[in-house]
Amino acid sequence: MLIELKNITKEYDNGGVVTKVLKGISLSVKEGEFLAIMGPSGSGKSTLMHIIGFLDRATSGTYLFDNEDIKDFNDDELAYIRNERIGFVFQSFNLLARTSVLDNVILPLTYSKKKDHINLATKALEAVGLGNRLSFLSNQISGGQKQRVAIARALVCDPKVIFADEPTGNLDSKSGNTVMYILGRLNNEGRTIILVTHDRNVAEHANRIITIKDGEIISDEHNLNSRKSQMIEDDQDIELK
Repeated sequence: MLIELKNITKEYDNGGVVTKVLKGISLSVKEGEFLAIMGPSGSGKSTLMHIIGFLDRATSGTYLFDNEDIKDFNDDELAYIRNERIGFVFQSFNLLARTSVLDNVILPLTYSKKKDHINLATKALEAVGLGNRLSFLSNQISGGQKQRVAIARALVCDPKVIFADEPTGNLDSKSGNTVMYILGRLNNEGRTIILVTHDRNVAEHANRIITIKDGEIISDEHNLNSRKSQMIEDDQDIELK
């Protein structure tokens, strides 16, 4: 089991006013799963992803990552995990402006012990169909291409799991489909993908869909008719240019 959450809660205290965001979440994720966490705005889905992705800590409960209890990790150890063992893709891309596509992807490697940064970043960009855009600045490419650069950046350190928070939220339907195709293909190659979305059509690409409402899991279903499988089978219609 790659991820195990046991009775995770998250509360925020604002001047004595306590807001309970997560209310006893228990969840297990196997290595190689494609999991979607969906729910309306304010449901707690992004807070849950931030906790699973080591961007925040739970108020209470137990979180095991790769059979290790994260409460025993200090901030430096958590930073190492964030850089080496997981990758992030966000709705807003979070690319450096007026910086080349290649340098944006190299950035995580500057904090890594890995060598040959240019070659690793080039391979990651080729994996998302942008091997011909290495020298382009981030403000010279389309929104869909920016998100593919963000996926390459998440991929470059060879992580165990990739978190994608509303990865198609700022894209048109064609670019969004291309991004979901790439995530599906990475999952087929063995990557664990955890996707957060409010959109059922996007969630349908996953093999398992968890729905959260008011900080609690209200359903956990296996999706036997994943759109990912349909897109992978029909990949001649996907243009990675």
